[in-house]
Amino acid sequence: MTVARSFALFAVAALFEIGGAWLVWQGIREHRGWIWIGAGVIALGLYGVVATFQSDDHFGRILAAYGGIFVAGSIAWGMVADGYRPDRWDVCGALICLAGMAVIMYAPRSH
Repeated sequence: MTVARSFALFAVAALFEIGGAWLVWQGIREHRGWIWIGAGVIALGLYGVVATFQSDDHFGRILAAYGGIFVAGSIAWGMVADGYRPDRWDVCGALICLAGMAVIMYAPRSH
């Protein structure tokens, strides 16, 4: 699997997981109702499905690597959906997480 395809799968997974969590948040915290919550639950389930398409056979590695995407994606989602403005430490932390994700997922390994 190419790094580009793998990264694209991580991006789609992030849309489902972060979007699903945001929909649940909106349904409960912003009182938007059960339809928002239900849509969020479905999106969260689809996140789990998308993650299975990664080529690595180790669940722990995939989930750990995805954590870096989740951190950076959550900050980006907040900027777009909620007008959140990250400070330099948020950006620095997200970049560190992405670097960690790249090491975990794409470092050369002897199999």
